[in-house]
Amino acid sequence: MELLDRDGLTERQFMEQYKAGDYERPSVATDMVIFTVTQTETDNYRKLPEKELRILLIRRGGHPFLGKWALPGGFTRSSETVDQSAARELSEETGVEDVYLEQLQTFTDVGRDPRTWVMSCSYMALIDSSRFKIQAGDDADDAAWFKVSYRLLREHKELLEEGYVKTWTYELKLSSEEEELTAVINRTVTAKPTAKSTVYAIESNDGLAFDHAKIIAYAVERLRKQTNDTDIALHLMPPLFTLTELQQVYEVILDKELLKAAFRRKVAELVTETDNYTENAGHRPSRLFRRNWAEM
Repeated sequence: MELLDRDGLTERQFMEQYKAGDYERPSVATDMVIFTVTQTETDNYRKLPEKELRILLIRRGGHPFLGKWALPGGFTRSSETVDQSAARELSEETGVEDVYLEQLQTFTDVGRDPRTWVMSCSYMALIDSSRFKIQAGDDADDAAWFKVSYRLLREHKELLEEGYVKTWTYELKLSSEEEELTAVINRTVTAKPTAKSTVYAIESNDGLAFDHAKIIAYAVERLRKQTNDTDIALHLMPPLFTLTELQQVYEVILDKELLKAAFRRKVAELVTETDNYTENAGHRPSRLFRRNWAEM
């Protein structure tokens, strides 16, 4: 016997009279925070190249935010999941596939897109800089890699009767050869006996479209935490690398210097040595390592 709902309808009857248009529906976009680590050569051939953490931005070729820089991304098609949409956008923007791809968070602030109700399902991708090529999509005028700086400006804590509210204020600075974009981001944590919440807010923004400054801040913090706690930084490395190169990548992500001995103890089980050495590096050859898949 078929079950009837409170209106006396079977499921088939309910579906026949259901009108999806009775409810406002959002558009869903995927926005990609694509990280890579590049190196800049120095004048002294004996000095190791310096590493830089960069993200890919595209200059918008249409309204809204015409001419502003934005994260690569686009609307999810009706025939795909958001994961598939993110992978497609990554392939279209960089020409690479099969890289580290992690969903960050869904951003749903009212008015975040002036066109209509748009929810952004954001993703973080990590790619080896030797594998990429960039290209501007159909709706973009340009695409470029920007050096990332994300530093604490100040913090403030207010005690409640039970709990606290603490706000960290960060400066986000994105630099290319021709341009510098800046934003100030507040991350506020409210802690009470039965609940804890975190809210990100843009205090000021110069040059970035939509709420993408907030998404980038969220991604940088996720990358830093994952770098401390997991092997995620190895996704930014080529197949073979020196321990010094790996330490440099950790340092540019975390924005601090690390003690060599402590770092090597930390990554000892994550890498395995090979019989290969660096060549033509301008200094004493160094042993090359690779990722230790047996420990993953």
